[in-house]
Amino acid sequence: MLRKPAVAGSFYPDNQNDLEEMIEYCFNKGVGKLPKLNKNFNGNITGIMVPHAGYIYSGYVASYGFYQLVESGFPDTFIILCPNHTGFGYDISVFDEGFWETPLGNIEVDNEFAEKFIKNSKYAKKDTTAHLREHSIEVELPFLQYFSDDFKILPICIGRQNLQTSLDIANAIKLTSEEVSNSFSLISSTDLSHFLNQTDTIKRDNLVLNDITEMNYKKLIQDVYDYDISMCGYGTVAADIIYSLDLGVNSCEILSHKTSGDVSGDYNSVVGYASTVFKKE
Repeated sequence: MLRKPAVAGSFYPDNQNDLEEMIEYCFNKGVGKLPKLNKNFNGNITGIMVPHAGYIYSGYVASYGFYQLVESGFPDTFIILCPNHTGFGYDISVFDEGFWETPLGNIEVDNEFAEKFIKNSKYAKKDTTAHLREHSIEVELPFLQYFSDDFKILPICIGRQNLQTSLDIANAIKLTSEEVSNSFSLISSTDLSHFLNQTDTIKRDNLVLNDITEMNYKKLIQDVYDYDISMCGYGTVAADIIYSLDLGVNSCEILSHKTSGDVSGDYNSVVGYASTVFKKE
């Protein structure tokens, strides 16, 4: 199956030249320069967390996370975890075969990893419906394609975000990694607080970012519940933390934290964005 772009022309440009220029703009506005692709994957980065809003608002924040991936070298496969904004699909919906199209070309889905992941998970199912209109994986792909076309993806959309699901995802990834030879890294796609004023947004964002820094996935989930924090992909990040802890990663670095108000100038109702990296010391 070929998954066609759902938000090209709205979240990001819908033609190759403009999209490449926008990606360059995001890196220059964010990190300040373009990274150089390391041809040798070193495995030091187990995952990153990046936002998924329109590039004009969050692309420069996302550039910090992707800079780390590019400089450390691309694996064979990127496992991309996203929340479910559409309501379609299952608790864990896996796009298991075919290609994803963007204005920069097509990316192959890692069918072998997908099949084994589904087998090793209690809740994951083959499903494309959750992915067809979902933007939060699609917007991450051009940031990878700009630098290489030599990788595959495993798109996983999480419909039920809780501790049980995050533990299951991390465990299924671990079990699958023992059955395949592919190298891989995780990408957790999430925005932070939604539609509060700047002060309240920063306050609530800092609660979850502190939990992420401390790799405390249980407190992250609990704080989202207790403080009614509208972080849309907390389950994706919890899974990333659980998996990274198993590999000996003890801390997470916050690379950038901004809001939509920092771009629009309207601080009355903003969305929070952050990039982080999970890296072995």
